[in-house]
Amino acid sequence: MSQDADERRVYGERMAALAAPALQTLEAFDTVRRRLHPPAFPALRGALGPLRDRVDEALAAFRQVPVPEGLEGFHRLFSEGASRAAQSLALFVDRGAPEEAILRLLRALRAHCGAQEVFYALRRALPQLGAYYVEAQCPRSPAELDPEVPDPAGVGILAFHEDGSPVSAEAPPPDRGGYWLYVPEWYDASHRWPVVVALHGGSGHGREYLWTWVREARSRGVLVISPTSSGRTWSLDDPERDTKRLAEIVSRVSERWRVDPERVLLTGLSDGATFTLLAGLSEVAPYSALAPVSGVLHPACYALGHLDRAAGRRIYLVHGALDWMFPLQVAHLTRDELRRCGAELTYREIEDLSHTYPREENAAILEWLDPGLALSSIPQ
Repeated sequence: MSQDADERRVYGERMAALAAPALQTLEAFDTVRRRLHPPAFPALRGALGPLRDRVDEALAAFRQVPVPEGLEGFHRLFSEGASRAAQSLALFVDRGAPEEAILRLLRALRAHCGAQEVFYALRRALPQLGAYYVEAQCPRSPAELDPEVPDPAGVGILAFHEDGSPVSAEAPPPDRGGYWLYVPEWYDASHRWPVVVALHGGSGHGREYLWTWVREARSRGVLVISPTSSGRTWSLDDPERDTKRLAEIVSRVSERWRVDPERVLLTGLSDGATFTLLAGLSEVAPYSALAPVSGVLHPACYALGHLDRAAGRRIYLVHGALDWMFPLQVAHLTRDELRRCGAELTYREIEDLSHTYPREENAAILEWLDPGLALSSIPQ
């Protein structure tokens, strides 16, 4: 065996030894996000400790091998993704000073989103990682999900500034404002596509919150718009500002891609959920349905007359029985008020959900929006 072949063999072995725990890290943090309830933190940290050690050991060994010629680009991306996965584990498992707890948690979750973004670019090269971005029961093959397309610039993960101009090397992503868009790689303009407009919580970012929906959108055929608030959170003190901006974003996307106006869902978490009800019941709302998660009915909905427009509106309201920020009684008030106003309401109360996002609800929400989006409806 030549030296070059031997180096490639060793490189492949070290890469595979790192890919497995890196994938486990992506999956483990899905569980962490779902179980984010303060009393559960010690058990979650304890469960991830051994995985952190495995990732660190495999990453250290991988960094010691020479990079085979022609694999420089792959190596850069894979190393970056694995490093972000390792960072997410270190930030979460190592407790740090008590005053740093919340900051470390937020940084760990952001590192997890960063790892998802980087590894997504390697989904074809590493099928074991690629499977993470598809629902387990999706009948579409990898070739169907990732066909050769004439306009690759119009599909996949796309980023735009607040004025709609695309993000580029010369104009990097903005810290606030702007929006991220996912267009399934198998998009075609022969039919109209449903859209999910997903609003992050306070201090969140559209670039990160996008990953809450990519797996289901890719599997079922849905566009996802994930805007970033201009300020630290949505303009709850001046609802018209972000309400107008969100409607403009939907209009802009609809001009470039073929959107079904009867299947435009506005959803969000926490502050994003509260703003979903504000923007979704406004006069300029371009949304056919709303799905707020762990939010409240803002007083401005009364002051601005939004509840007068709730009659007949399809709303899928989700709240957790363990929510420590907005207690269940507040959710019940929101539920009862929306019903009183004549909304076509589906209320989901989840017994083990804290103030976090229940990713498993995505499938139910999409099938509620349109039964044709069920995986069982996809032709075999």
